[in-house]
Amino acid sequence: MARAGLTPERLTEAGAELADEVGFEQVTVSALARRFDVKVASLYSHVRNSHDLKTRIALLALAELADRAAEALAGRAGKDALAALANVYRDYAREHPGRYAAAQLRLDPQTAAASAGVRHAQMTRALLRGYDLTEPDQTHAVRLLGSVFHGYVSLELGGGFSHSAPDTEETWARILDALDTLLRNWPAAPTDPRG
Repeated sequence: MARAGLTPERLTEAGAELADEVGFEQVTVSALARRFDVKVASLYSHVRNSHDLKTRIALLALAELADRAAEALAGRAGKDALAALANVYRDYAREHPGRYAAAQLRLDPQTAAASAGVRHAQMTRALLRGYDLTEPDQTHAVRLLGSVFHGYVSLELGGGFSHSAPDTEETWARILDALDTLLRNWPAAPTDPRG
C-alpha cells in the first residue's frame, strides 16, 4: 500500500529540491527515500526507478522554464526579447542548478515531443521572427542561441569566469549585444564552389 501523502508529484518536487541541493546526478530513489525517512520499496508504487524520477524532474524543470520564458517574452521583440529569454535561462540556472541540469537530460523522442521542450523551441523561433530569419537559418540560429546560453551558464556556474576581470555581468551584456548584432546581420549561406 502507498504511504499516505506520497504522490508522484510530491516525489518529483522533492527530487527537484534535492537536485538543487546536492546535484542532479546524485538524485536517486534511495536518496529520496532517505529524505522522507521511508523504505525505498515504498516509493516504487509512485516512481519506477531512478531514471523515471530523473525524467519527471526534467519534465518539471522544462515546464517551469517554459512558463518563466513565456511570461518574460510577453510583449517583447528584437533585442529586448533576446535578453529576456537569455536572462530566464541564466537566472533559473542560478536559482535552481539541479533543475537546470535536469532540463538538459536527453529524453526519449515520445517523451520529448510531449514535453515543454517543444514550447522552448516555439518561443525561440517566435523571437527569431523579429530578426527576419527563414529556414534553414532559423534552425541554425536556434542552435546557436541554445549553445551560447547553455555554454555561458554552465561555465559561469562551474566557476570558470570567477578568476578574472571583467565582471561576468559585463561579459553577459556584451554577449547579448553581439548576438543581437549577429542576428540582425545574419550571413548568407555559403555557395558551393563546385557549382
